[in-house]
Amino acid sequence: MAPGILARGPWSPDQVTARWAEEMFEPSPQLTADADAAVAALAERGSPSHDGLGARFISHELADDGQLTINLQPSRWSLRLNEADAANSVAALCAVRDCEGRWLAGRRAAWLASWPGRWALGAGGAVDFGESPAETLARELQEEWSVSAEEIRCEALVMLPNAMVMLIGQAWLPEGAAVTPDDEHDEHAWWPAQVDDWPDEADEPLRRMATLLSQVPR
Repeated sequence: MAPGILARGPWSPDQVTARWAEEMFEPSPQLTADADAAVAALAERGSPSHDGLGARFISHELADDGQLTINLQPSRWSLRLNEADAANSVAALCAVRDCEGRWLAGRRAAWLASWPGRWALGAGGAVDFGESPAETLARELQEEWSVSAEEIRCEALVMLPNAMVMLIGQAWLPEGAAVTPDDEHDEHAWWPAQVDDWPDEADEPLRRMATLLSQVPR
């Protein structure tokens, strides 16, 4: 499956459904070895190195009424750590904005398994077993920033070059909402509503994603 946008919304969270297969994904010996090595590397650097069940993308369906169904199967969480081939592991990313349109940015802590030391938008993470990716958006926002959104919108389902599948969402916080970062972030900031006014630490992929999200009005 080629990288790119698999489906484009927007959808409300109740328009996104996960259909889970019963069969566990059986990776190839090479993917298994890569996952084992990734978990071992986390342990060597002092990061949490537990493994578990995550989601693997099989296919998706778009109904005439706008409903998006994502077909998933259980798989090893650690497969997502393979930078060359994440084996269609599924994650969700929720860009977060305040009532003035500013963007919540956080610098990811050095101990994390992915993107350590890099700035990222909002909240995100792996889809848990049995969960819908739309549910992951709200869960990760609460876990990482201890805040609930006034509105969450699912924007697109995308395939990354390393065969990671992501549901991209956008959330708006109510007026007066305060965020409290968890230990996955060692610094955070509110970047201006206009992407052209962002600071130097905002890299090109973040700017490109925010620009695309801004093109669909709330």
